[in-house]
Amino acid sequence: MTKIAAVQMVSTPRVSDNLATVRRLVGEAVAEGAELVALPEYWPIMGMSDLDKVGHAEQPGHGPIQDCMAGLAREHGVWLIGGTLPLVSPQDGKVLNTTLVYDPQGQAVSRYDKIHLFGFNKGSESYDEARTIVPGETIGAFDAPFGRVGLSICYDLRFPELFRAMGECALIVVPAAFTHTTGRAHWEVLLRARAIENQCYVLAAAQGGLHDNGRRTFGHSMLVDPWGEVKAVLPEGEGVVCGALDPAFLAGVRESLPALKHRKM
Repeated sequence: MTKIAAVQMVSTPRVSDNLATVRRLVGEAVAEGAELVALPEYWPIMGMSDLDKVGHAEQPGHGPIQDCMAGLAREHGVWLIGGTLPLVSPQDGKVLNTTLVYDPQGQAVSRYDKIHLFGFNKGSESYDEARTIVPGETIGAFDAPFGRVGLSICYDLRFPELFRAMGECALIVVPAAFTHTTGRAHWEVLLRARAIENQCYVLAAAQGGLHDNGRRTFGHSMLVDPWGEVKAVLPEGEGVVCGALDPAFLAGVRESLPALKHRKM
């Protein structure tokens, strides 16, 4: 078995504060035995406005956010899936919302730029990520010692065809900053659906609480097994969710219900 963990945060507009928080929480996850740790979406900065993250965009391979993640992976000897950070994009005034993956030596080994950009308007709530983010174009996945790991980000969760395109994964990771409104209605059911239909573990690392900018995120970071059972969950606030990825259980689910082999499309 492999112990895996999701970090839950309530990120602030201050990058230095968020770096300190993530160092502490990754340390807690490692103390619980985690060999792979996932961070939430927007963990380095949850700005007072959408434009704030543009000012903190880094070039690939350079910057304090990437240095922090590489250092944590290397220091603790873990696989670190770095939630998302803003990377410089080809368009002025916009960033790429990017997941970077680091191996236990602190080397960047995989990257995924968020493809589906969130838009929502209901009452006083309004979000439009396309104003400040350039969408990605390429599916993200990498091979870990325990199997293939698929990469997705938040709003991607609503598009099952993206998950099918990853191929057969042992684990799919979902860093997110779901709003409280949409999370309360759809978060758990979508995570469980992705686990059930892809017969794999799903590890969701979320933002979870009231942020300085007034936004309330849903939290409920969780680990879901290939049968769709929630194995661990953290409703709100900072903390760590840990659980085991059991290859024998995963294989048993696929053997007893060979749905992936029965696919016609």
